[in-house]
Amino acid sequence: MPKILYVVVPCYKEEEVLPETAARLKQKLDGLISCAKISASSKILFVNDGSSDGTWQAICRLHTTDPFFAGVNLSRNRGHQNALLAGLMIAKEHADVTISMDADLQDDIGAVDVMLDEYYNGHDIVFGVRSKRQLDTFFKRRTAAAFYKFMHTLGVEIVPNHADYRLMSRRALDALEGFKEVNLFLRGIVPMIGYKSTTVKYKRGLRFAGTTKYPLKKMIAFAIEGITSLSVRPIRIISIIGLLSFLGSMVMLIFFVIDFIRGNTTAGWASTIVSIWAIGGLQLLAIGIIGEYIGKIYLEVKGRPRYIIESVLIKKDKE
Repeated sequence: MPKILYVVVPCYKEEEVLPETAARLKQKLDGLISCAKISASSKILFVNDGSSDGTWQAICRLHTTDPFFAGVNLSRNRGHQNALLAGLMIAKEHADVTISMDADLQDDIGAVDVMLDEYYNGHDIVFGVRSKRQLDTFFKRRTAAAFYKFMHTLGVEIVPNHADYRLMSRRALDALEGFKEVNLFLRGIVPMIGYKSTTVKYKRGLRFAGTTKYPLKKMIAFAIEGITSLSVRPIRIISIIGLLSFLGSMVMLIFFVIDFIRGNTTAGWASTIVSIWAIGGLQLLAIGIIGEYIGKIYLEVKGRPRYIIESVLIKKDKE
């Protein structure tokens, strides 16, 4: 029996691209329904992440024109990860399987077919992985590769070159709901579920319209969020560096005592100043990293909701 599929699409200021995204996704799902690969009750669920443009109005028009389109409107901007989670949790109540993707049409819609094949082959999670990053700048390619290597070094299980283009079964979504942290990094959380998973490679295209919502500043913040949300090794590294610095200072102390006994005088102004600046910088870095973790603890213990849903547009199919 064909399964009900919900395609979850987080949207933030995507008014320009939304009509084209809706048309292409509708065409794809119509084809899958016609060949009985998915149920006719399947839908495309757009999640408006507090956009200040006409994104929600566009979603409402799509829903009014064709109930095949559904919508979720968050009360305010909560960020891509929270918007995506909100859509997945809503979709979980109606769908057997979900596929999440961005609204900018950079993710290859054609990969949906292969993802569904893997789902029917028994996989609860299917990660969409870029086959190449030739469209990225040299800087972005290098920093992305360094990020994945660094995360692996920290012991974080993360799929390289995977964004948030993935398939998840209802069972996997039920497990995801059990992760209650406020600081969300779904690319690191989903692999922790542990159910049978696989990857599907695809070519990532250019944005159809509009501008990227992830400039360098946001990418850096997102990387820091991922590192500090999933690993405590940075704090352990600080402890190791502190221990090594202490041992180094003991060695230098012995050296200076011996040098003093020999009657040698040390000018050493440059080395003294450099040492002070180096140790001071290291201390500030350590305090900053520890402060990042304390800030996350502060947010977690408050227990504030990760998102608030203002309205939902889903037409229920007739029994």
